[in-house]
Amino acid sequence: MNYALVGAFVLVLGAVLVAGVLWLASGGAFQKKHDFYQAVVDESVAGLNLNAPVKYNGVDVGKVRLIELDPGNPERVNLIFAIERGTPIKEDTVAVLKTQGLTGITYVELSGGSRDAPPLVVTAGNDYPQIRTKPSLSARLENVLTSVLTKLDSTSGNINEILSDENKAAFKSILADIATVAHTLAARKDTIDAGLANAGRTLENTSSASAQLGPVVDRIGRSAEAIEKMGNEVARTSASAGKTVNAIGADVKRFTSETLPELERLLGELSVLSISLRRLTEQTERNPSSLLFGRQPLPEGPGESSTAKPTGQKKP
Repeated sequence: MNYALVGAFVLVLGAVLVAGVLWLASGGAFQKKHDFYQAVVDESVAGLNLNAPVKYNGVDVGKVRLIELDPGNPERVNLIFAIERGTPIKEDTVAVLKTQGLTGITYVELSGGSRDAPPLVVTAGNDYPQIRTKPSLSARLENVLTSVLTKLDSTSGNINEILSDENKAAFKSILADIATVAHTLAARKDTIDAGLANAGRTLENTSSASAQLGPVVDRIGRSAEAIEKMGNEVARTSASAGKTVNAIGADVKRFTSETLPELERLLGELSVLSISLRRLTEQTERNPSSLLFGRQPLPEGPGESSTAKPTGQKKP
């Protein structure tokens, strides 16, 4: 029997078994494929180690493959994630550092990623798609505590300034003045009580007067309304009167233009009649008998004769 051949066979078989176990331990045929993503954080990553879990809403989806300082800005830390292919990493996905339990083990928690958001892709100047980050809870608490401590320090300084020796002396003087005023008020308590009682009665009288003024104000309001109505009526009456005066004026103009010529002729005839009557009156005064016998012929003048014959006639 060839022992060398048997030994060689055992060695080869052992190597194959070891290789198979290692292959199966690493996933073997069921090994999942991963995509790499980058994230940049502006805080300390203490407690975060390589191969730390990357979770998406609490589900393990990958591992942390690289942790290094940003060469251009040492306040920033670059992280590289190996995330299972097919995980819905969207443009609005956000990475946050979280601490697990009391052990202090830090991991990366992914959240966000709405249904309608487009997938995250590589942008110019980057080797991997870059996931946005936001401060962790510890970082936010640290910022809040820092701000609170700063304000407390400022407040403490202000209190120290307020409680300086000069301000203490001023406060002591103010307290003494307040005590003096209090003693004065206590001594005049009866007078103040009487004044308050008088003020109360005055307020009651004022309230009563205000209540009585209410009806008066209502009556004044009604009177004002009546006066307003009367004014409106007077305005309408004035308008009507104006129209009537205009109409009368037109009628007077028309009457004047039609009757004035007739009136002038009548006045002329009355003047002639007056003259005739005056002559008749004068004649009647000179010769009253003329009313009965008529008007007498005028007497002949010198050389006149009513019996004179015409010239050139011969006497018979």
